Amino acid sequence: MRIVLVGPPGAGKGTQAAYLAKNLSIPHISTGDLFRANISQGTDLGKQARSYMDKGQLVPDEVTIAMAKDRMSQPDAVGGFLLDGFPRNVGQAEALDEMLKSEGLSLDAVLDLEVPEDEVVKRIAGRRICRNDSSHVFHVVYNQPKTEGVCDVCGGELYQRDDDTEETVRTRLEVYHSQTEPIIDYYREQRLVVTVPALGKVAEVTERAMAALKSDEG
Repeated sequence: MRIVLVGPPGAGKGTQAAYLAKNLSIPHISTGDLFRANISQGTDLGKQARSYMDKGQLVPDEVTIAMAKDRMSQPDAVGGFLLDGFPRNVGQAEALDEMLKSEGLSLDAVLDLEVPEDEVVKRIAGRRICRNDSSHVFHVVYNQPKTEGVCDVCGGELYQRDDDTEETVRTRLEVYHSQTEPIIDYYREQRLVVTVPALGKVAEVTERAMAALKSDEG
């Protein structure tokens, strides 16, 4: 299957993408991973991306599209893939359609993870990260540490990242609504959008998504 995963920040896209890709036996292709891989390997595309990122500028669509095209041409993606973070706008969606069309292929579904805005703010603004190890993540509501402000794993100080404050989260949501949300309407016209309520436990959301995909196939 060839699937695009969309949803607002805090919807759990990365987590769901990993589970869904495993269940469907297709690679999870994330924009963040593409950038990191190309930059660390020193590819031409990685150097181009880095030149913009070092200046604090957005990486142009053509560089992102070229990275995605290169990754989708790898042997493990021949039978399908799950895209996470790409396409990010209608221009990228149109480029993806052209890319697939040139190979005689098309998307099977666009999974839209739906989460109420207040829940997004609650999820992200409540996160607390360990200063010693950023993989140690807690939450003031959903995953409280035994001692407030102290990491259960290593005893490090827990803090709120600057981009996790409520004000920043609401700004990120505005960007999502203006830039990324229009691709849902773009794909809805192609009757590809499958909406999945993303509240609840991770496994429950994965089950809903898998059931929605099977229903869509039928």
